[in-house]
Amino acid sequence: MTQSTTRNAVNLDSGTEPLELAQALAQTLAIGHKDWHRLQANRSARAKEQAAVALVYLLKGDNDQALAHLQQAAGWLDRSISSPGCPH
Repeated sequence: MTQSTTRNAVNLDSGTEPLELAQALAQTLAIGHKDWHRLQANRSARAKEQAAVALVYLLKGDNDQALAHLQQAAGWLDRSISSPGCPH
């Protein structure tokens, strides 16, 4: 699912687990193939994508991966990293 497509509603009742919510957020913010060319250099979109993935890893207890993705998110925001261009 991409940011430009219709988003599925997430049931936010008291039984919803934090990991489920984080995974839904990460899926919603993921930049899909269809939107890659348009959003590949969008710093805000890339930072949101990486921060959401970091939250999933953090909730799974994988601190190393969480930190790596948080550093990627920070890099997009502080402009220390840039888009490598199209992967193909």
